[in-house]
Amino acid sequence: MASRSAIEWTEATWNPVTGCDKVSPGCAHCYAETFAERFRGVSGHPYSQGFDLKLWEDRLHLPISWRNPRVIFVNSMSDLFHEDIPESYVQAVFEVMVKADWHQFQILTKRHERLAELAPRLPWPVNVWMGVSIENRRFVRRADFLRRVPAAVRFISAEPLLGPLEGLDLTGIDWLIAGGESGFRHRAMLPEWVESLRDQCLERGVPFFFKQWGGRYSKAGGRLLSGREWSQMPVRRAHPERRHISV
Repeated sequence: MASRSAIEWTEATWNPVTGCDKVSPGCAHCYAETFAERFRGVSGHPYSQGFDLKLWEDRLHLPISWRNPRVIFVNSMSDLFHEDIPESYVQAVFEVMVKADWHQFQILTKRHERLAELAPRLPWPVNVWMGVSIENRRFVRRADFLRRVPAAVRFISAEPLLGPLEGLDLTGIDWLIAGGESGFRHRAMLPEWVESLRDQCLERGVPFFFKQWGGRYSKAGGRLLSGREWSQMPVRRAHPERRHISV
């Protein structure tokens, strides 16, 4: 958790929850787990419990103390829609985001079914963006569940991109992030996979953000795609757009 972040598509991170469990192939080499497990058993360290799930109630109101507006990635070290996080706690996180309306909050999940289940009972202020991770064609259905959510901005993170996303429908999607895997056991991303996503975004008018090629280190391959950087962002709406949950 930090008031500043090195993640290219955000500005800060806020972790009212840490820890998670693997649910799909994109989780195999999780950067958050690798980092947290280094400190398992270290007395007094925030990750002394490793990557076991932990709710941090003392962190809930942290964004309210940040007076300067910023874009905040929620739970960079967990998944807010993890099945073991009580609905009441998810509600509490959303209540903070409603109050801290000078920030933009970005939430990303691989748990699309629980997201769709809880969405009708959550507030969706204009400053909350909701996204799902999609790593290969098996999980393009996550976008269908995302379309049920009345968020002002709906986005897809295709990172780590592990294969072509054949059958991906960008209807109702406001932003797409793509990137390759990094780390010692990184799996290579083929250029045609990410080029296809960029071309679909251009055709549909969806902002496209290319984060990285990946490699042993996150910056190893750089960010150039077809000779340029792609850093498009969704429009930050000044007023709520009335969106209903689709069925």
